Amino acid sequence: MIRIMMAAALIMLAGCSEKKKHDDIIATKPEAPKPKAPVKMQDYRQATDIKWLGKNYQVEVMRTPDDSLRMVKDETGQKFVDNRVQLRIIRSDGSVFFKRSFTKAAFENLLDDDYRRTGILEGLVYDRVEGNNVIFAASVCHPQTDEYIPLVVTVSNFGDVGIKLDTQLDTNGGNNMENKEVEPDDEV
Repeated sequence: MIRIMMAAALIMLAGCSEKKKHDDIIATKPEAPKPKAPVKMQDYRQATDIKWLGKNYQVEVMRTPDDSLRMVKDETGQKFVDNRVQLRIIRSDGSVFFKRSFTKAAFENLLDDDYRRTGILEGLVYDRVEGNNVIFAASVCHPQTDEYIPLVVTVSNFGDVGIKLDTQLDTNGGNNMENKEVEPDDEV
């Protein structure tokens, strides 16, 4: 009987003893998001009727993602398809006065290394007529961010193209463009 009582006492002591606690925190390692299929911007088309040097024209801008262009990656490895923008200025009789296709390469002389490597041509839109020039706003951006390089593209009545950095804030109403300019090829 003493043996039974001693065994019961040992069992009670063992059951009452405090379990050893650990200060270790076990957490699962967060998984980095896996890049998805390459992201493309939507097609865009803008057609605007303008009066230029006393005559009627239509300005047509079409942006399309172009898989033949080099893709860019963001910091997570997500790929983005760059865009091609086609600009046409059409006379009132339907004949084409001006036609040119733009890619980011047309603006590379105005971009820093970061935007050359990780930026895409976001778009080009009609802005206004000023003297013998039709003026367009363009931008090269970091995809899916608000970060971009604003640019101004001009087409003269002789079909000459000028490209400058847009240093003018939309809110001040003045014209303060930097004089840095490039001459793009017909297809860039």
